[in-house]
Amino acid sequence: MTRVPYGAWPSPLTADVAAARFVSFSELKFSGTRHYWLEQRPLEGGRSVLVASDGQSRQDLVPAPMNVRSRVYEYGGGAYALSDDAAYFVNFRDQCIHASPLGGGAPRQVTTGDDAQRFGGLLWDPHGPGLVAVRERHPPGEASDAALNDLVRVDVKTGTVQVLHEGHDFYAWPCLSPSGDRLAFVVWDHPNMPWDGTQLLIADIGADGTLNRETLVAGGMDESVYQPAWTGDDRLVFASDRGGYWNLHVYDQSGVRLAIADDAEYGLPMWSLGSTNYVVAGRDHVVAQRIEDGEAELVIADIERGITTPLSSRFTSYGSLTRSAAGITFIGGTADDVSRVTELDIATGETTTLARAGQVDFPDGTFSTPQTISFTSSDGARAYANYYPPRHPEFTGPEDELPPLLVTTHGGPTSSAGRGLSFRTQYYTSRGWAVLDVNYGGSTGFGRAYRERLNGQWGVVDVQDCVAGARHLASEGRVDINRIAIRGGSAGGYTTLAAVTFADIFRAGASHYGIGDLAALARDTHKFESRYVDRLVAEADFDARSPVRHAALARCPMIFFQGSDDRIVPPNQAEAMFAACKANGVPVSYLLFEGEGHGFRRAENVVRAIEAEYLFFARVFGFEPAEDLRDIPVENAPWT
Repeated sequence: MTRVPYGAWPSPLTADVAAARFVSFSELKFSGTRHYWLEQRPLEGGRSVLVASDGQSRQDLVPAPMNVRSRVYEYGGGAYALSDDAAYFVNFRDQCIHASPLGGGAPRQVTTGDDAQRFGGLLWDPHGPGLVAVRERHPPGEASDAALNDLVRVDVKTGTVQVLHEGHDFYAWPCLSPSGDRLAFVVWDHPNMPWDGTQLLIADIGADGTLNRETLVAGGMDESVYQPAWTGDDRLVFASDRGGYWNLHVYDQSGVRLAIADDAEYGLPMWSLGSTNYVVAGRDHVVAQRIEDGEAELVIADIERGITTPLSSRFTSYGSLTRSAAGITFIGGTADDVSRVTELDIATGETTTLARAGQVDFPDGTFSTPQTISFTSSDGARAYANYYPPRHPEFTGPEDELPPLLVTTHGGPTSSAGRGLSFRTQYYTSRGWAVLDVNYGGSTGFGRAYRERLNGQWGVVDVQDCVAGARHLASEGRVDINRIAIRGGSAGGYTTLAAVTFADIFRAGASHYGIGDLAALARDTHKFESRYVDRLVAEADFDARSPVRHAALARCPMIFFQGSDDRIVPPNQAEAMFAACKANGVPVSYLLFEGEGHGFRRAENVVRAIEAEYLFFARVFGFEPAEDLRDIPVENAPWT
């Protein structure tokens, strides 16, 4: 092993590799003899393509430049549904529903965009026939938080839209009973987010397609219901966190009962429509992703006897679970390989890879394996994180030197730090950095009480947990306490900005479309999140918790990344923080990406962001990158 200063090791993991070589998968389905999924392709401008596969060959069902992506609630989801002969999908540019023949042929447009309609959560109703969908309408000239949402039926021959249910702020998970005569769905209203409190409703479907005899099954202001699924015409399974965790429940003629009692999660925060964390595998059985203390396994749950049996712990995540001919199909993540579309034979336990995100051909020892750690935060609570030590097959650091640390803060904030392979993380560890990906209070995967640690304490608890995690590693002699940077996007960007403003341990920070002004966020953001801040920060504390109001306290260098078309965290947030840092004499850089929204999708922009962030940190910490990187503009730069 050759000794080279930490942070500047030559690495085969270039930004181009991390950004452009690999696709991502979502929304798995199975119909007839074929598997279907959405494939996001950075080299095609980040567009999502509907792919069909019979296990031997693949077919793109959507021609370029069409992009299968919904904008309902801005995060979309449920962007396509399948009939026997066609795939119905939402095209991103016009937000209209289009139909693509499964046997091949040009798509045709089904709905019109005359009323600024968006559709998501698509469900094929073979009894109609037609589509059931969540609709969102944006009245001309009105603010984005004035959008109207309802549950509708779409006649796929005429494009006619019939309202099935209205009156609630939000709708999700329409789910037809096997006979097609009952519809289950989830609703919620401001100020709740779907992980705060929702209601599960069931209604009969009349001969004219309308809903009647509505029944409230479960849920309320302080109970979150997740993903209803029918196991028969008279039985519905769903997850509810009424007991502190998203556990499986059953509703039938006898009422509601807890099916699986477990200190683990069988649900996830619903950021996008149509998300699935379990799938029905028979009248009495459900295959589910079970998450305990942030770590996932696949289990089969007997909802009649109340027991679970492990099926797989090979993967770090089991996303988009769906039923298939051989058993179960999911998007599997691992710590040392790219994600893949995987089919699991329940009877034999054998797995078949149907598609991979790309080919990994790096030397053994290139990837750093996450270590799950826990530590005591400043409020006495236990906090969690995934720690990645620096790793390279050929290089190590000097004996008298400790590595720099990059603390990463996930979005949401009701999200989580996963343990699957992240090239953004490995980009740093393969260059001699340590990385700490923090599951701060408010993260999902640890129960409702852990999520609610952040209520009223956003910008406090999350920052404290990030600081405590960094100090924990430094106290164990694993990282250099004088070279600690922090990075985050969206809500994680807010945590990053709050950390560099209100804590003194960080020497550099990177905010990707992060939040600097809480009052501006509450005023300017879209409907889905327009009341999200209510539970996280009291309005009276907006100024005290807004980094932009305290920019004089931010003394470490900062770099900002922003998309010009971001409707969730508008550019004025980053621009206000940039201006404040610049006026304060802090070394600061701002990169605006035209045409990008909340998260960058184009390969060239992702490459630029990765390289610029690393180069900025290198300049701050005073080491020279091993590769030649494109320079970045920096205001108040002390270096030449």
